[in-house]
Amino acid sequence: MTRPDPYELDARPILQRGEEPFGAIMAAVEALAPGQPLRLLALFRPAPLFNVMANRGFDCADRRRDDGVWEVTFTPLGDGLADAGMAPGSAPGAGLWPDPVRDLDLTGLEPPEPMVRILEEITLLSPGEVLFALLDREPMFLFPELAQRGHEWAGNFASDGQSYRLMVRAGVSDG
Repeated sequence: MTRPDPYELDARPILQRGEEPFGAIMAAVEALAPGQPLRLLALFRPAPLFNVMANRGFDCADRRRDDGVWEVTFTPLGDGLADAGMAPGSAPGAGLWPDPVRDLDLTGLEPPEPMVRILEEITLLSPGEVLFALLDREPMFLFPELAQRGHEWAGNFASDGQSYRLMVRAGVSDG
């Protein structure tokens, strides 16, 4: 299988207007096809972006062209969710989500308390923010509720098999 051609984002006009290109870069990352690299053109070497993209599963190669423009190619590593061992039904872009703003340890609670707590907490988040929860079991009845309310989720069992790790990204609407 061949890798798709890189999506090219020229951040130079954004930078020349004095604006921050991070939002445009993350939007471009969200729009990538599976396995598609991102080629970024910039006025300077965007070194702080390298760690951000590495945390989202991308390798990077950079070079300064003869015209002085920095060209950085971010290439996805592996197969995303499959490599991360994410459960079926997990959101395909979960590897690109921001770090959680809330952590909940819901181990030891009997159903439906973990589901109730997660649904309450997610209403406190702004759209796009992420909540992390540690549970005793896979919350099968929670998943349709999250989808109905416009939220995304990604989860898997911890390596010890004793707990379930869940990330939920708040959607635009909670109705």
